[in-house]
Amino acid sequence: MRFSAIREHLSSFRVGIAGAGGLGSNCAASLARTGIGTLVIADFDVVEDANLSRQFYFAGQVGMKKTEALRANILRINPLINIIAHPVKLNGENIPVIFSGCDVIVEAFDMAEMKEMIIITVQTKMPGIPLVIGSGMAGWGDAGLLKCRKIDKSLYVCGDESTEVSEENPPLAPRVGIVANMQADTVVDILMNLK
Repeated sequence: MRFSAIREHLSSFRVGIAGAGGLGSNCAASLARTGIGTLVIADFDVVEDANLSRQFYFAGQVGMKKTEALRANILRINPLINIIAHPVKLNGENIPVIFSGCDVIVEAFDMAEMKEMIIITVQTKMPGIPLVIGSGMAGWGDAGLLKCRKIDKSLYVCGDESTEVSEENPPLAPRVGIVANMQADTVVDILMNLK
């Protein structure tokens, strides 16, 4: 299939990005390059200097809301994409509202309890909507251990599912980028199989 046909097919879909940090910002950029029609991005945070080591932001954007900085960066990649930005903290009540109409949702949180919360919320309040999560991407090396696995009918996990972030094992750009792109690839695979 030619890229023009892939892009045309993907342009009719809406993808939610829950979190605009290392996973979310890089996944959103990859999806914008494929031709996704609409991205719904939600994050309450602002760009910090420490984020520049692994997130899709630039030094001049430090202090900006991540949703607005990411919108600006994505529009430089694909000015035709529709971006709906929500500068809010996600919770079990607002997730179904914010991501209403999304064909797939990408989880891109840092904290395990937030990951658990979105899985429960999407599977109970938005049944059937595919959710692509990231788990296990800290450190460096062992890229062969990173994989994507389908857990059930609508839940996918990308990463090594074991490497936890710590002071001694921080998330570095290469592994974070690989997992973010695995998430984007999983989204594309899901959507290419939809009519």
